[in-house]
Amino acid sequence: MTILVTGAAGFIGYHLAARLLSEGRRVIGVDNLNPYYDPRLKRARLRRLTGYPAFEFIEADLADRTTAESVFAKDPFQLVVHLAAQAGVRHSLENPHAYVDANVTGFLHVLEGCRQHQIERLIYASSSSVYAGNRKTPFAVGDPVETPVSLYAATKRAGELMAHCYSHLFGIATTGLRFFTVYGPWGRPDMAPFKFVQAIERGHRIDLHNYGRMQRDFTYVDDVVEGLVRVIDRPHTGYRLYNVGHGSPVGLLEFVHIIERALGKRARKRFLPIPPGDVVSTHAEVEDFFDYTGFYPATPVAWGVERLVAWHREHSSGDHAAPGRRAMVV
Repeated sequence: MTILVTGAAGFIGYHLAARLLSEGRRVIGVDNLNPYYDPRLKRARLRRLTGYPAFEFIEADLADRTTAESVFAKDPFQLVVHLAAQAGVRHSLENPHAYVDANVTGFLHVLEGCRQHQIERLIYASSSSVYAGNRKTPFAVGDPVETPVSLYAATKRAGELMAHCYSHLFGIATTGLRFFTVYGPWGRPDMAPFKFVQAIERGHRIDLHNYGRMQRDFTYVDDVVEGLVRVIDRPHTGYRLYNVGHGSPVGLLEFVHIIERALGKRARKRFLPIPPGDVVSTHAEVEDFFDYTGFYPATPVAWGVERLVAWHREHSSGDHAAPGRRAMVV
């Protein structure tokens, strides 16, 4: 089976592509290598993927209709895993057009590509951010999600509704996965796990919003990839939507303590109010996902943080410059 993985140079996309290639599957990877965070990290991930003969990379922006059409016309593939997106809740306050371009227009082009080329299955990334505003926890897929508190969340919810439409109208089997705070080696520098590890290692201050009174359902990247592979190997018809999370939220201060223990260093903390668009707590209800895949994401947070710290120490340069100004040793 040949699988198209969009966002292949991204955090989850890289790990998924590497797993699929290691199993002997052929992967066509697409990414626009945008500068939302240091593209050198994305290129470093790609260099590891290009060591596999069964990997082909296309640098392309799926928000451009002609470009997207050329990607779908280029090679036959049987399945699309669409992970490309403009991520980041807070950044959506500053650059809203990037979110509509990537997460709405780009997703429309992927759906149209599947329709025009008779691709029967599409798996795509959604986000736990769609639950923002909900007070009930754990978050279940059936909960109301019609009151997003960030444009990022609104664009991810729009993608879910668009997928439902294409499943209904054109018979495309779509599986949406709402990811919960994915972390681990090769992770995104804009996310708290990476930022906290880097700052504490260098003796820099970390910012703890809502005065540290927050919880996140931290989910290790290998668990997310295992879930994705199980979804790939379990075809279905129609429209489906699942949470992919650890199911056990961890308090922000506890998470910082776990990082401190792994690094053997104390954090310098600054406590701040909660920023616009953010949420106090996330907690995934994952029973439906287990019923479908037979899998619970279960990697202990302490173990996952140890792996993240080990990777960061191995791949950071000795000059300890900030992200975007330092070299990655890869």
